[in-house]
Amino acid sequence: MPKVALLNQAGDKVEEIELNESIFGIEPNQQALYEVVKAQRAAMRQGTQKAKTRAEVSGGGRKPWRQKGTGRARQGSIRSPQWRGGGVVFAPTPRDYSLQINRKVRRLALKSAYSSKIKDNELVVLNNFELNEIKTKSFKEVMDNLKVDGRILVILPEANQTLELSGRNITGVEINTWNHISVYDILKAKNVVLTLGAAEKIVEVLG
Repeated sequence: MPKVALLNQAGDKVEEIELNESIFGIEPNQQALYEVVKAQRAAMRQGTQKAKTRAEVSGGGRKPWRQKGTGRARQGSIRSPQWRGGGVVFAPTPRDYSLQINRKVRRLALKSAYSSKIKDNELVVLNNFELNEIKTKSFKEVMDNLKVDGRILVILPEANQTLELSGRNITGVEINTWNHISVYDILKAKNVVLTLGAAEKIVEVLG
């Protein structure tokens, strides 16, 4: 089982704990990570791009000139694609980009994401995270004590408005509950701060 230091908000080591090996100690499956991240990024696309084909552009019902005898190229409509104001060839239409991923693959990718953070020493386990008041400075001090910087993902066992409001103005910090964290969220973060309560919840569901 992977052993990690359990820290307090001052950054001091409280004890050393063992995390569930089936979640935090597996060999990361790169294919599962790729498929799930690809699906999550595809689901973010709005898919609202639209252009009109020649059938949808208004006008152009009458033939602009007769077929023969004018010396010009034959034309059937002023809304053909080669005309200014004409329709678009193979015009894009609204579509759904979402991909279907098997449940087992999603779970494997989530375990792989957590394990990769442990493997790269980019996961910090915090015994508890509480602030007495909404204060960005206090939140920043805790992050400095933990020696984490860059893009930080803080995973909580349950919603905490005091922490969320204290950390939302800090660039690169994302705060969320354990059941709303995606594989993409974990991988894009440089450091993950995982509270002990959230780790226990994750083990209950994925263990």
